[in-house]
Amino acid sequence: MRHHDRPERALALGLAMLAGYVDALGFLQLNGLFVSFMSGNSTRLAVGAALANPAGLLAGALIAAFVVGVIAGSAAGHLARDAREPVVLAATFVLLVISASGHAIGTTYPIPTLFMAAAMGAANNVFQRAGEVSVGVTYMTGTLVKLGQHVAAALFGGPRFGWMPYLLLWLSLVAGAIGGAITFPLLGLTAIWLATAFALMLMVAAIVINRASCARR
Repeated sequence: MRHHDRPERALALGLAMLAGYVDALGFLQLNGLFVSFMSGNSTRLAVGAALANPAGLLAGALIAAFVVGVIAGSAAGHLARDAREPVVLAATFVLLVISASGHAIGTTYPIPTLFMAAAMGAANNVFQRAGEVSVGVTYMTGTLVKLGQHVAAALFGGPRFGWMPYLLLWLSLVAGAIGGAITFPLLGLTAIWLATAFALMLMVAAIVINRASCARR
């Protein structure tokens, strides 16, 4: 986060909010499984395998869908070159549209949630440096570790507010998850359309940021 400029940080916060919102919808729809938090699903897969619980199969399917989304988003970003952010967000938007449309026409459960997981996998490719993800927007363990490390650094004379970007990223995901938890009882999985609209807004913002960045070069 610290190596990105302010517009990119704002975009990252928006993406984290989107991820929290979508993950909350998936969590409630899937009774405790996730569409973006694959560490949790990996544990559920392992426990399901050990106890012969069929829920483990769905956890495995979500992990596979997420990885496919990562591959698709990475490929799109590679082909887009300097337009990585808007193109990867376009891929995320399309996958969310497919998920929402599938739910709207009554596609067999859990196919819409698999596309949600793929969309979240793709979203992690928006920010990349030297071939590696520079901002993970759907998982917060690393973010919280960096938050703690920068708090410790501040106590020993380091940058006083170096931890702030990581706190804001975590809070954005939490805020999005709260929004998802509030809207799901009202709309069910139809609430994914709100995430789709927000993803479209983020894509437009990424286009503006990308054009401004290109103009400065």
